[in-house]
Order: sequence, then structure tokens, then C-alpha cells
Amino acid sequence: MAFDQATRNRLQKLVSDSRKRLTEEFTLQLQQDYGLDPKTGEVTELERLIHLSDRERHTAALLRETLAHYLALEGDGKSQRQAAIDRIIREQAFTVLNRLAALLMMEARGLLLPAVSQGTQSQAFELYRHLAGTALGETGEAYQTFLFSLFDEFAIDLPALFDRFAPQGRLFPRETALNALLELLNDHEIEPLWALDETIGWIYQYFNSQEERKAMRKASQAPRNSRELAVRNQFFTPRYVVEFLVDNTLGRQWFNATGGTTPLRDSCQYLLVKPDEQPEASIKLRDPRTLKLLDPACGSMHFGLYAFDLFLQIYRDAWQWEQQHGPGVLDVSTQPEAGFEPLRHTYSGEEAFLRDVPRLIVEHNIYGVDIDPRAAQIASLALWLRAQRAWHEADVKAQQRPDVGQGNVVAAVAPPAEQELRKAFMARLDSQDAKLFEKTLQMLKGLPELGVLLRAEKELPALIRQIYVGKGSDLFAEQEQETWQKAEKRLRRTLLEFSDEASATYQSRLFTQDALQGLRMIDLCRVVFDVVVMNPPFGALSSGVKAKLGREFPNSKNDLLAIFVERGLEVMRKGGRLGAITSRTCFFLSSFQKWREEVVLGIARPEVMADLGHGVMDDAMVEAAAFVLEKHS
Repeated sequence: MAFDQATRNRLQKLVSDSRKRLTEEFTLQLQQDYGLDPKTGEVTELERLIHLSDRERHTAALLRETLAHYLALEGDGKSQRQAAIDRIIREQAFTVLNRLAALLMMEARGLLLPAVSQGTQSQAFELYRHLAGTALGETGEAYQTFLFSLFDEFAIDLPALFDRFAPQGRLFPRETALNALLELLNDHEIEPLWALDETIGWIYQYFNSQEERKAMRKASQAPRNSRELAVRNQFFTPRYVVEFLVDNTLGRQWFNATGGTTPLRDSCQYLLVKPDEQPEASIKLRDPRTLKLLDPACGSMHFGLYAFDLFLQIYRDAWQWEQQHGPGVLDVSTQPEAGFEPLRHTYSGEEAFLRDVPRLIVEHNIYGVDIDPRAAQIASLALWLRAQRAWHEADVKAQQRPDVGQGNVVAAVAPPAEQELRKAFMARLDSQDAKLFEKTLQMLKGLPELGVLLRAEKELPALIRQIYVGKGSDLFAEQEQETWQKAEKRLRRTLLEFSDEASATYQSRLFTQDALQGLRMIDLCRVVFDVVVMNPPFGALSSGVKAKLGREFPNSKNDLLAIFVERGLEVMRKGGRLGAITSRTCFFLSSFQKWREEVVLGIARPEVMADLGHGVMDDAMVEAAAFVLEKHS
């Protein structure tokens, strides 16, 4: 079933109707049950909510701590409270929708017995209720308990989406609202879509309406905050564009390295090669575990899903290459610290190796960053589902599948802003580590609007030298890296201890999570990539970071797309390839002349371009071009 316009319209209506119902439900819950009013910003004192059960009272307390955590960053006026309560409602709504959609996609892939597709008549629920007996209560209550048990099970692999104790997952629709939602999700016209990898990406795309985007643009020419930046630039990349860009970046890299012998030559339908083209093969083929691909504005990870297909073949090629040429023929010099052994020494045979490949791809090869927290949920889910599909197609039983680690999808969230918690945490550190933590949080300021544009890898060495050695020192890069890694390990350990203490509040745990996410972002900025592929945001710079980006990217400062291309080339190694779909105007408008001269032609070489015109990215009113640049300096 193809995602034609009629299909997309049906899915758009489903998402719009689902969001409306969930928003209404959670607005009522907050107003009537939990004493939080998005219309007035009023917060009822917890002691006055005498109608709540102990469990509901606990939820009410946690919602207030979540609200306080958000307000620590924005300020505590009426309008800020209204916006923060709206944010809570929006986050609860998209999390519930994403969770139920994820379970339906698991059903369609044979990973889960029917659990959502027939609601309370689902096979998995009937089995669960039979085993549990009458202790679960009435059907509606029992079904909620059943769904919660599924969420807890899948939270082990996908905490960003399924963790019920995360701030965006505290609420759940009551029975009537849940049944109405299930009726929407289980519509017979929608049912075939759950088997398609693209579905979760379109759900992500349609959660924010065109009307919402238009209203934001009407209110301000430039995005006023990170959410506006995310919503205004959220355009789904068509599959053919994804394939074109990945084929001519990752596919081309591997084609050249193997001297044109890889089967990707035939399977990558958009790979532009001459019929008789046969490049000279590399003396040592790169170990695929060291290949790094980044999507710096990953959304639902559409580029990464297709790159996953190519990596499956790349790993198969590498195994055959090592069998033919012997151990040591795969080059691991770009990542010596990983301590990779030859494949034949790591695995008992080809079957054991291929069984582990989907895990290797998620944990070593595909990286993503987005300023929208929904992206961390959906991108992580998309890659996990793609790994499960690979095992399913290879007939690997569930109990034989390796555990998939956290992966490398990072949400660019704001650093924690609670001053009292910051002081309490820093009191546990020695003076140098405390100063590093404070300076690191300052460095992360603006992260929700910058994302991967934060040049942490350039700012960090100066911080290390200043704090641990003193002014005027000149540590070698290797020593700076070692000093940072040891300090970061201490910070992580102390943050977790701070969060796990019996006296820790929910707000202190949120503080810890945001701080740890900031450290993950710094680590990602220090990775050197082989391939960068993206559909970057475009247009005016967000007002909060315009001055900073103008100073740091003087050749590209007139448009976000130009800055993303320059930054993408900056985080790549020499010889790497960048693929992007952007507005075509950057290649002829005079305002982009400096960018074309200093970036596109100065540190890179254009390899491929497709002039695509209007109507490529759904409702984006731009004429698009897709292009590939090779970095040469």
C-alpha cells in the first residue's frame, strides 16, 4: 500500500482527531481532577484536592513538580504557567498516541499478539485476563493495567517512549476516551498502514497541523522559541529523496571503497555510477562498526531507516571481505579506543555475526539529533522496529535476538535551570568538577534552538584547560579528551546518585535527566562522522540564538539551511559526504554567494544535484533541490 495523497489524508485526519480527543481528555483531567487550569494558569493547592485517591494524589504532586521544572526555565508568570500546562497536555497526548501506534506496528510485524487492534477483545488481553483472574477488576480497569504492563515491558528497550514515570507519560485516557481513541486507530482503512515503516513518520508530521504552522508564521517572521522552530520546519522527506541522498552518500562511499564490487551497485536504484565505472578499491576496507552516519534534524529518522538497509549489506560485504583476505584487513584506525577485534575472532561464524548485525547498526552506525522531544521517542522506536523486522525476516526467534542498547538518538533539551538543585548538586563535587558542571550548563544554554549547531567540541577543550590546568596551559588534544572523559564519568555517577537517593524529589530526577541528556549531546558533538544526511530547517534564525550563530557562521548566517550544511561538513572527516534537500534558491541568490564560495566550493565539492521544484515536501512552499557534497578540506 503506497502513501499516496488519499492515504496521507486519511492518516492526517486520524492524527488530528486523535490529538483533539486526547487534548480534550487531558485538559478535563487537569482541570477537574488535578487542579491545573490551562485557561487561567491557576494551580490549586494540593491539600484542597480531597477527592483524589492516594495514587491520584501522587500523580497530582508529580504534575506540580513537572510544572515547576518547566517554569524554572521560563519564569513563573500567568502566561508562562498557561504555556507550561499546555505543554504538559500536549506531551501527554502525543506520548499516548505514539505508544498505541507503536503497539499496533509491533502487532503488524508479528512481535506482539493482538493487544490494541481489537481493544478489550484482543487476544493478548484475553490471555492476560485469563491468567490474572478477577483480581484486575472491571474490564476497563483491567485493560488499562494490561496496557501498562506492556508499556513497562517495552520500556526496557525504548525508555524514551514507554517509560511511564517520565514527565510526558504521567496521564492516561479514561475508559470512554480510550475506547473512542481505539475506534479511531482501528479503522479498517487505517489498518494496512501499521505494517509500513513510514507510518510513524507521517504521524509525527501530522501531529502539528498546517493551521498551527501558519499561525506561527503570521505571528512572527522568525521562530520565537525552540518549539516554533521545530513545528515551522517539520516537513516529511519523500522516500525517493531519502534513497537518492543515502545512495549517493553512504552508498557511494562503500561503492568506492570496495572498488565497485558491492551488491549495492545494483540494489541502490538512485546511485549515480557510470556503466563501466570501477574505482580503485581501498587497501584496507573500513570496519563497518566504525562507520558513522548523522541526521542532524532527524525527526522520525526517515534517512536512518533507509540507511539501515544499506548497512545490512555493508556488514555482509565486510564479512566476506575478511574471509577472503584474512584477519586485520578491516581498518579500525578511525576508532582505536573501541578495541574492535576482527569479525572472525568476535563471532563463532557467519550466522552468529549476521544475527548481531541489527544491534550493531543501532548502537554503532546511525546517529540522530532533534530539538523536538517527540523525535527522540519516534526515531528510537523507528530504528528498534527496523531491527526487529530484520530479525523477523531472517527468522530469528524473539528469545535469540540480542538486546538493543540505547542507540544514538539525542533530544536537544534545555539544561536544568533550578538554581537550588544546581547548588545542592554542585556541593557534592570537588571545586574543579563543580566549576566544570556550572560552565557546561552555561555552554548548553540555547541548546533547544541550536541542536547540533552547538559547537561543544570546540568550546570544551578551552574549558578543560581553564579548569583543570590553569590559564596559559596547552594540553595535547589526547590529554584533553582523557581529562574530559574522566570528569564526565564522575559527573554522571554523582548525578545518578543524586537522583537515586531516597530523599530525592521527582523534580530532582527531572533535573538529573536533563543534565545527563546535555552530556549525551556533548558526546555526540565530539564524534567525527563519515556521512551526514538531512532535511534541515530553513529560513530566518531563531531570535534567541541569532547573534551567536551570526558570529560563529559568518559565511552562512543569512539562512538556517546554509548553517546546517556548513556545520554538517564541519563534523565530517575529510572525504566524507553530505546529502541534503533544501530550497534551491541557495544556489543562485546573491545573499548566498559567500556560502557558495567559502563552504560549498571552499571546503567541499558538489558531486550530485537534482532540481526537484515545487510540491516535494508536503505543504512546504519552496522549490526544492537535493544535492551531495564531498568534503575535501
